[in-house]
Amino acid sequence: MNFHEAMEQKKQWRQHMARVKALPNDYQIVYQEIQKYLFKVGPVDVAAEGGILYELVDLFEDGANNNKGVREIVGQDVAAFVDSLIEDVPTYADYAKEISNEAVQKSYETYKAKEAKKNK
Repeated sequence: MNFHEAMEQKKQWRQHMARVKALPNDYQIVYQEIQKYLFKVGPVDVAAEGGILYELVDLFEDGANNNKGVREIVGQDVAAFVDSLIEDVPTYADYAKEISNEAVQKSYETYKAKEAKKNK
């Protein structure tokens, strides 16, 4: 990422956060908690433009504009709501599993090759 791309992302993030701040207070509170949760469970593109946080603001704006309470949208189990949003989205945990599996496979193959040479 070059400097101009980084500055553009920063600008987009500021605009995104301005949209969050324009939401009713109850929506802002839930958004902030969801954001914290997402940063912990780690979808890889959580803050990318068009990513899940941007979609969440769209959803919240629609709800607020239709005079719905935020709990009408997310339900009582907010973590379950978020998990349903990210169930098909790659997470850092998925990435770590993939790397770990590849490392184990490579080590195992190296071990088996050494054993095969030793047994000749």
